[in-house]
Amino acid sequence: MTTFTGAAVFDGTALQEGALSVVDGHVSDAAQGPVERLDGGWLLPGLLDLQVNGGGGHQVSGATTAADLAMMCRVHARLGATGILPTLITDTPEATAAVITAGTRAAQESAPGFLGLHLEGPHLDPRRKGAHDPALIRPMTDADLNRLCEGRNALPSLMVTLAPESATPDQIATLAAAGVVVSLGHTDCTLAAAETAFAAGAGCVTHLFNAMSQLGNREPGLVGAALTGIPFCGLIADGIHVAPETMHIAMAAAPGRLFLVSDCMAAAGTDATEFTLGGRRILRRDGRLTLEDGTLAGADLTLPQAIRIMVERVGTLPEVAFAMATSRPAACLGRGDIGHLRPGDRADFVHLGPDFSLRGVWRAGQRIC
Repeated sequence: MTTFTGAAVFDGTALQEGALSVVDGHVSDAAQGPVERLDGGWLLPGLLDLQVNGGGGHQVSGATTAADLAMMCRVHARLGATGILPTLITDTPEATAAVITAGTRAAQESAPGFLGLHLEGPHLDPRRKGAHDPALIRPMTDADLNRLCEGRNALPSLMVTLAPESATPDQIATLAAAGVVVSLGHTDCTLAAAETAFAAGAGCVTHLFNAMSQLGNREPGLVGAALTGIPFCGLIADGIHVAPETMHIAMAAAPGRLFLVSDCMAAAGTDATEFTLGGRRILRRDGRLTLEDGTLAGADLTLPQAIRIMVERVGTLPEVAFAMATSRPAACLGRGDIGHLRPGDRADFVHLGPDFSLRGVWRAGQRIC
């Protein structure tokens, strides 16, 4: 049992003055045991990242094993994210099945930090492919639908990014009824098509503003539908994918619905300056990850860095930025048991210094870095 003092506590909803007490790996409402004094800043619930394409030198692919997924969880925990959705981008049906099998095994083995999977594609619109391989993008079939529903039954959570052009409203409704978090992305859809998908059960938008139809004066596109509709929206807040001024507008238009994602790649947690993605060379330069033609290919970002950018460059209140990396992604997954530091909650938490740098990470009350 330990009581942590010297830092303000964000409990997932609001900042609290006082201390954080941990007993038997859970948050306690009474100060007990020895005191550990911290050097200012904030204590937050462990950060949650719902779009993690890789880390530790490994990219999620059809060759990924349960051990690889557990390794990625360890890497990202040291970067502040104590819970992640490893993310497979557009690939073959065989690769999708293999990753679901690996994720099922990771869940059975209770890999610390493994929240489930995010399948970003292959049911996208090639007009908004981004760094996805257009040769692998395709409409959803009945076999795909069954595979995803079966995968959701075997996983703690499953998020699927799709385009309304490549999946019918009935397919979206079936996925949502099975408990899949359906997220719209990589799409050139109209406002009407997006609203139809939301009505069918889609509840999220993937990396808002990127790889989607933009807000126009007569056709609001997916951006307009997202900012005026009901879904949660992931946001890559590196100041590169989306201008700070644009993020400021989105925060005003959709209060309470935006959450932060890293969209990081295999280079996360390493010093690598380049790696390959589907046989294509990815360059890591000046905080960017790009294909050789300059196309952005994920982000070179951690959630603590995203929080700092939201506060310092977008003008977001710290407690709002903290929620965007903790309780909001938890709510997107429908997980009330994570993303908070309430009495009785598991004591997964991080310490951010006054400059928003990561000072420490604890899992079940035990310091891991």
